[in-house]
Amino acid sequence: MLYLLTQAVDRAAQQAPERIAVSFAGASMTYGELLARSNQLARALTTEGVKRGDRVALLLRKGLHTAVSLYGIMKAGAAYVPLDPTAPAARLDFTIRDCGIRHVVTDSKGTPMIRRLIDHGADLRCIVGVEPEDDLHVPCVSWSSVVQLSAEAPTERTMEQDLAYVLYTSGSTGVPKGVMHTHRSALSFAEVAAQTYGFTPDDRLGNHAPLHFDLSTLDFFGAAVAGASTVIIPEAHTKLPASLSRLMEDERMTVFYAVPSAMTQLLLRGALDKRDLSALRWVLFGGEPFPPKHLRRLMALVPQALFSNVYGPTETNGVTFHVVPPIPDDSDEPIPIGRLYDNVDALVVDAKDTPVGPGEPGELLIRSPSMMRGYWSRPDLDERAFAKITVFGSFDDVYHRTGDLVRQQADGVFHFLGRKDRQVKVRGYRVELDEIEAALVAHEQVEAAAVFLVDVEDGDLRIEAAVMLRPDATVDVAALIAHLRDQLPVYAVPERIAVVENFPRTSSGKVDRLALKSQAASPQDIPV
Repeated sequence: MLYLLTQAVDRAAQQAPERIAVSFAGASMTYGELLARSNQLARALTTEGVKRGDRVALLLRKGLHTAVSLYGIMKAGAAYVPLDPTAPAARLDFTIRDCGIRHVVTDSKGTPMIRRLIDHGADLRCIVGVEPEDDLHVPCVSWSSVVQLSAEAPTERTMEQDLAYVLYTSGSTGVPKGVMHTHRSALSFAEVAAQTYGFTPDDRLGNHAPLHFDLSTLDFFGAAVAGASTVIIPEAHTKLPASLSRLMEDERMTVFYAVPSAMTQLLLRGALDKRDLSALRWVLFGGEPFPPKHLRRLMALVPQALFSNVYGPTETNGVTFHVVPPIPDDSDEPIPIGRLYDNVDALVVDAKDTPVGPGEPGELLIRSPSMMRGYWSRPDLDERAFAKITVFGSFDDVYHRTGDLVRQQADGVFHFLGRKDRQVKVRGYRVELDEIEAALVAHEQVEAAAVFLVDVEDGDLRIEAAVMLRPDATVDVAALIAHLRDQLPVYAVPERIAVVENFPRTSSGKVDRLALKSQAASPQDIPV
């Protein structure tokens, strides 16, 4: 029986120590080696004072050390807190202070950022992964010294309710919030995913997402549960679609999981028609809607693979999935988010938390063992995030309020309608910004779209949009507005549409709408 994430590696190493656990840029590490290295790191951390329940920051670019570090931190009884190496120092400094972090695992590439954090006043006790440096004024433990330690498992006692990791996500107020997951919540999702998608030791899962993005947990933990291999995709390949598709071919990836925007780039610029992706058996996507016209073309290029829409907030891990059937050529219907995984319960409720009937819209509430423990040091957010629903007598079930609006059909399939915070009111009318985006992307010459609200003055709100067009596009803004008027009520048609070459993205690959407002300030028409 597994009750800790680290036990998945222990079991795989015992059953097949020579099987490849992780690979990266031509190098690889077996399960036996991963177990030994993670045990050594755990011993280094405990020697430096890390105790059960501590939080240890992980500041690493992608590589084999990624897997060693996250398992080593958990084996020490601590929770790993992945930091985005591309984020501003001020944001990382906030995370370190907010989460009470005293130890950091990094490598030589992380030294400049560590130095800036110390200059910011970060109270760090030890840096693991760099050579001792006089100007850091903090004890340092090099990787070369870590591998000299005993590879025996540490003796720290950990339980399934203990924290495994804390992921910091952007809050609606602009202040990041730490989502706490336990070994039980993370392992619950890893096990149900491995079962649902039939992971076996022969699978090779592509790790596209960075560690600070929750999609990465499936790549590492789902693979470990099945004794499969995780192919860590170098960051450079994630930015070069043709290079990524070549890597997928060379590595014979069998499962690939990424956000739709990354897959759209793979479709449009990845030279897929020149690749042999016959090993690919399942393509998973999630995190944002996938335009049907792009998904239809991608499915045609990889006909042997199943495609699934995977849904679940960071706070709950994955909770639904939908195996996409062939999409008719004339269909622009949004892809459903599907049915609940086994061992997940859900309610669709109105504003008073009263369940609505089949086909009626409402907010999705989730009850699942994969649900977070709560937000780090934010009882105020916990109060709003959890709903207690009385089931019988005085017993309450605890649900997570997703903030997502859905409709569940009589057959159990959920359809995503948008975010509660993306439902806006303009001049007295309720408008779904996600619906406008879907209508724009449905235009054959639009590659991607983003819609946002602009406060003109004194609370006067205006809907604006930005679009990326296909390279051979011959459409102007006036034609796009005419297209929208055929599909939307007049009050939902954006007053301005900017044509941009690229969308600013967050480090997880999603559209950065705040940055986009600034970039789209001076829209220009493209001549017909």
